Amino acid sequence: MSRQAFFFDMDGTIFDSMPNHALAWEQVVSQHGLTFTRQDCFRQEGRTGIDVLEQLFLQKQAKGEPTEIDGLSPQQTMEHIKNIYAEKSRLFHSMGDTMPINGVTELLTFLHNKGNIDIWIVTGSAQQTLFDKLNTFFPNIFAPERMVTANDVIHGKPKPEPYLKAWERSGLDKKQCFVVENAPLGIMSGKAAGLYTYAVNTGPLTDNDLRQAGADMVVPDMTTLLHILEQTLIPL
Repeated sequence: MSRQAFFFDMDGTIFDSMPNHALAWEQVVSQHGLTFTRQDCFRQEGRTGIDVLEQLFLQKQAKGEPTEIDGLSPQQTMEHIKNIYAEKSRLFHSMGDTMPINGVTELLTFLHNKGNIDIWIVTGSAQQTLFDKLNTFFPNIFAPERMVTANDVIHGKPKPEPYLKAWERSGLDKKQCFVVENAPLGIMSGKAAGLYTYAVNTGPLTDNDLRQAGADMVVPDMTTLLHILEQTLIPL
């Protein structure tokens, strides 16, 4: 049997973590004179945290409004941004563990049991404990060498680099690789990498938002995707 690979986003796709991420972002950035709403968080999901903060400061400066980074050197600016992101990360982790998305455990088990499918994580997260968290909820399904995180790329989603890196490391043809995403920027990244991309609508955005991002197929939940793959996923 030919091997295949499924590249999964993490937040909002594997774990139901986006509501806590949105709350943490909104609270922390407001303390630094920035605005980033819950809806903004879902629309920008997939970007690295550093990229999000850089864009927020640039947008405010473009409006001629004062910011905390005015007058700072590039090095000082990056250090300040990293400190804000660390604040956001601490608040997010203080909210406790988030549980897996409904139906994803069954989907991952099905793919794992096929025997010829490599399961990857491709995430904008830079959490140092990411693999331990995955292994706690999904023992023996993920492996550190099958993970692409914010620490592995220069240009995160929506750029194609994260999924291109996973594809290159997989050693497979693109037609043997599939992306599973829940957010527009992640979908754009998968499609820009030239990969077939499933969109699972686990958040507040519309199906049309996901289609406009370029998704090849939009489904309402993981259980629906599992049923589709049970009928269509055969060895190549």
